[in-house]
Amino acid sequence: MQNELLRELSARGFLNQCSNMDALNDALNNGKITVYVGSDPTADSLHVGHLVPVMMMRWFQHFGHRPLMLVGGATGRIGDPSGRDTGRPMMTEEVLAKNVAGLKKSYSAFLKFGDGASDAILVDNYDWHREFSHLDFLRDFGTDFTVPRMLSMESVKRRLENGMTFLEFNYMTFQAVDYLTLHKKYGCNLQICGADQWGNAIMGVELIRKKLGHEVFVLSTSLITDSNGNKIGKSAGNAVWVNADKTSPYEYYQYFRNTPDDLVDKFLKLFTEIPLTEIEKLSKLQGAELNEAKKILAFSATEIAHGTVAAQSAADAAAALFGGGGASANTPTVELEMSGDMGIVDFLCAVGLFASKSDARRNIEQGGIQIDGVRITDPKHIVAKSDEIMVQRGKKVFLRVLNKH
Repeated sequence: MQNELLRELSARGFLNQCSNMDALNDALNNGKITVYVGSDPTADSLHVGHLVPVMMMRWFQHFGHRPLMLVGGATGRIGDPSGRDTGRPMMTEEVLAKNVAGLKKSYSAFLKFGDGASDAILVDNYDWHREFSHLDFLRDFGTDFTVPRMLSMESVKRRLENGMTFLEFNYMTFQAVDYLTLHKKYGCNLQICGADQWGNAIMGVELIRKKLGHEVFVLSTSLITDSNGNKIGKSAGNAVWVNADKTSPYEYYQYFRNTPDDLVDKFLKLFTEIPLTEIEKLSKLQGAELNEAKKILAFSATEIAHGTVAAQSAADAAAALFGGGGASANTPTVELEMSGDMGIVDFLCAVGLFASKSDARRNIEQGGIQIDGVRITDPKHIVAKSDEIMVQRGKKVFLRVLNKH
């Protein structure tokens, strides 16, 4: 009989590939398990591209299983070659520490941590990898990995064409030892990962089988892409961050509010906990009515990541702006010291709407900028000094600029 949790995950579209689905089904039917997912500290926050495995962990916790959330303090010092054409830049110890702290904050928004049987636990693989000398690691694990097997991994094949380093080549061995360590210390017998991590995760299954003769499992999820088919992530430059100091709750809300029509059903299932029967009704809406489903999606996803108060504030701000009511106290706001009038190009770059003057000019000339409700098409336009200025970029980006006296 299929396990209730697996039925829920399957119906919501989480499941991509499993090392042994029948055996995992039996294990879940026989009691509670410990499951882990990891993320390297390449930034100080999770982003939406990370969230499918994290939301799956949330479902495991709802069903009484114990999540282990691994922060890769050690593997982050190497750099994962999966899905990349070039090596990752090396980070300083200070940056690593800052990023680890940020990831812990992100995880805490989605999972309950504590000492209970199903409470999540945070672990950092640097805690055990720093205990190995190079000789120790080679002696203990060197004969457990064959070069032909490692070369068969897609992540390795891709990087070999671009000069993969010995440092990166060792990444999968570190991740495999992570799984072995968590299995021995916590009884962890399931790893969840994105589809691009499948090869690295399978190496852990094989290592545990060789060392202990135990069967453990890997369950992968599909990768989330944007409307252009690009993987959502920091490297792609299209990340929507979880931590509020990087992406505000309003911007987070707007990301989901602007979900393409054909992805509404998928995103409702993956990023919310709305019952499937209700999602089925919402997904049948058409035309203008589908906007109501998008509002529900945005509110529910934002509520999980930022709490009910922040979600309601974001919804109120969006309603005020798009309903013609003007700016509200919850509209994204920046302060700018204006000692006098400013050219519009300099003004837009100063408030952070554009990274370059050329981008600002192009948007102005294309009619994409409004100042206090007036469309501006002249890049030489002068923005008059004012205590408060309302800026609109395109149809969906609003910013209130307050003069910092």
